[in-house]
Amino acid sequence: MLENCRNARERWGGVNELIDRWLKERQELLVHYCELSGESDFSQTEALKAKIVRLCEVLVDYVSTGHFEIYEQLVQEAREFNDGGLELAAKVYPRIEETTEVALNFNDRLDGREMTEQDIKALFGELSKLGETLESRFEMEDFLIEHLHNVHAAQVESA
Repeated sequence: MLENCRNARERWGGVNELIDRWLKERQELLVHYCELSGESDFSQTEALKAKIVRLCEVLVDYVSTGHFEIYEQLVQEAREFNDGGLELAAKVYPRIEETTEVALNFNDRLDGREMTEQDIKALFGELSKLGETLESRFEMEDFLIEHLHNVHAAQVESA
């Protein structure tokens, strides 16, 4: 039993660090988003494109980390604790997938091509939709972290 407790602490203790790093990535994403959303002079196309490219890099990294690291850990935790978390994840993940599509479509608009002032303006029109989508995504992610990970934190610590 002691060995099982030690294994649980070792296994799930690392999830906290992973989630903490991911939430720092989220903060960086928000900083880039806010920096861009405050722009109003679209004539500086190269400077704006560089900011958009950086936003997209952080956005894709954040989304990828969520899908390929965080969510897998949360589902594994739900599976091990077997307390209804898998059903919850099955309901929420498809909605998160929809937000992923919006984020990736925004990223794909860049496609390495030259951008005119008109292209930049069009992207800024979509930036607002992206912000709303990210807000929704963050709420769902926080919900999953709370219900699939934090709910077990006391069990792992006392183990």
